[in-house]
Amino acid sequence: MNQGLIPNRYAKALYKFACDKGESYRVYDLMKTLAASFMEQPRLQAVISNPYIAADDKTRLLMTAAHADEKKDTCYVDFLHLLLHNRRIEFARDIALAYLDIYREANNIYLVKLTTAADLPEEEVKRLHDLVERHLNGAAMEFSRTVDPELIGGFVIDINSERLDASVSNELKQLRLKLLSN
Repeated sequence: MNQGLIPNRYAKALYKFACDKGESYRVYDLMKTLAASFMEQPRLQAVISNPYIAADDKTRLLMTAAHADEKKDTCYVDFLHLLLHNRRIEFARDIALAYLDIYREANNIYLVKLTTAADLPEEEVKRLHDLVERHLNGAAMEFSRTVDPELIGGFVIDINSERLDASVSNELKQLRLKLLSN
């Protein structure tokens, strides 16, 4: 996903800095947590962008949102100070998302999401997981699963920007389009 020029530049700089310090994976974990915090708390972006909130409060908030430790995560702390100094703190969410993309691409990690109509037994999930793993030739992947009853039946697998839609709702949609075109 493209977040824009500024977030991408900061994310690339952070990735290089973190690699130089040997902390790229730790920063990756922090960025995943930070991005999840922004998803769970939509008002977080409004608070970070508010010019009337003190810079120290924004820093503490972003440290808490990423579950960072000030003593252990000096790379992340230095990065937050840079954002504050350059008045780019409102880009924290987009920089986190861009960093995740950069890290995954550099480390050949695929983002895999399995969506099913109902909760599947573990054996079926494992079978689909193994199928995707074979498709990716054993490459690393972050596997997540969700349930969407609107699929009616079947499943959808998203691998980065590819999609395999084997759902009943998709089959019905394709059938309806075929009938309408005749």
